[in-house]
Amino acid sequence: MSADPSARTPARPPSRTPEPGAPGAARRASPLSLLVLGLGVFLLVLAPLLVWYVTPRAEVTPVDVDVTTVFTGTGSYFDAGALRTRQRQKITITRHVLGDVAASERSGRAVWQVSTTVDTPRTLALHDPRRAFQWTTEQWVTDRRTNAPVHCCGEAPTWFDGDAYLKFPFDLEKRSYRWWDDTLGAAVPLRFAGTTTAWGVTGYRFTGSVPATRTGSRQVPGRLVGRPGQGQIQAEEWYANSRIELVAEPRTGRIIDAAISPLKTLRAPGARRDAVTLLRGERLRFTSATRRAQARLAQADRDKLVLVSGTLPWGAAGAGGLLALVGVVLVVRGRAVDGRS
Repeated sequence: MSADPSARTPARPPSRTPEPGAPGAARRASPLSLLVLGLGVFLLVLAPLLVWYVTPRAEVTPVDVDVTTVFTGTGSYFDAGALRTRQRQKITITRHVLGDVAASERSGRAVWQVSTTVDTPRTLALHDPRRAFQWTTEQWVTDRRTNAPVHCCGEAPTWFDGDAYLKFPFDLEKRSYRWWDDTLGAAVPLRFAGTTTAWGVTGYRFTGSVPATRTGSRQVPGRLVGRPGQGQIQAEEWYANSRIELVAEPRTGRIIDAAISPLKTLRAPGARRDAVTLLRGERLRFTSATRRAQARLAQADRDKLVLVSGTLPWGAAGAGGLLALVGVVLVVRGRAVDGRS
C-alpha cells in the first residue's frame, strides 16, 4: 500500500512578506530624492556658517601687504646748503608698506613695516631713501579685526592712538574718526564730509586740520631764527596741517584717495612767529597711478567680503531651501507611488 505523498511533504508556511500595497508594505525613497534632500539640507546649514564663521575670518587686515603710495604737489622747503627756503618746488612723499608675515603669524596681529620719504626734485633723482630730504621708518602693529593699535611686537612709535592711520576700520559709519598723525604724534579728529567716487569706487570722505602745534626742538645757529647774537640755540619746531582729506572705501576701510597740506617751521625760543619754513606742502595728493591702484585693491577686497558675507550665504540659503523642498516632495511622492503598487 503506497503512502500518501502529502503526508511525506511538509506544508510550506505562508509568506510573511506583505504584498505591494498591503498594510505594512516597505516604502522606499529613490536615491535621487535622498540626494536632492541631502544637498538642500547641506546648503541650508552652510548659509549661516558663511555668515557667522567664514565672514569674521575673512574680515581681517591682511598681513602679506606690499603697497607703495605716492603724494605729489607743489610747495617749498629749506635748502640747508644754501641756507634759504626754495619756493614753488615739486614735493614728493613716498610711503612703502610691507607686511611682516612671520611676525604677524606669531603674534596674531597685523605687523606692518612703513618707510616714508619726503623728496625734493634734487633728492628724488637720487633714488636713495638715505639721501632723501626726510626719511622715517616705523613698525605698526594693529588688531586685525578692529584696526585698533596694539602695543607689542616692537612697534614704533611706542605710543600711538586713534581709529585710522594706514587704513580705516571695516564697515565705516558716517561719523567722525580719529586719524593718527605721525608728525604731530597725536590723533586728529576727522569729520565725515560726504561721499565721493574714485575710479568707479564709492568712498566716504573725511576731513580735518591741525592747528600750529609745537612738536619738538632742534639745535640751529641763532642767526637762522633771528638771534644773530647767539651761537647755537634750541629752536622750536612747529607743525600744522591746514587740510587733511582722506577717502576710504566703507566696506574695507582701505584709503583710496588722500590729500594733505603739511607745514613744518622753526621759531626762536618763546617766539610767536615762524622764522624758517622747513617744509610746506600745498595740497599734496595721491598721484593718479596711486588712486587707480588703491581703488582696484579696495574693489577686489570689497568683492571678496560681499561674496562670503552676502552673495554666497543668500545663494546657499535660496538654493538649499528649494532643493530641500524638491527633495521632500520626491521622497513623499516616491513612497506614495510605491504604496499604490
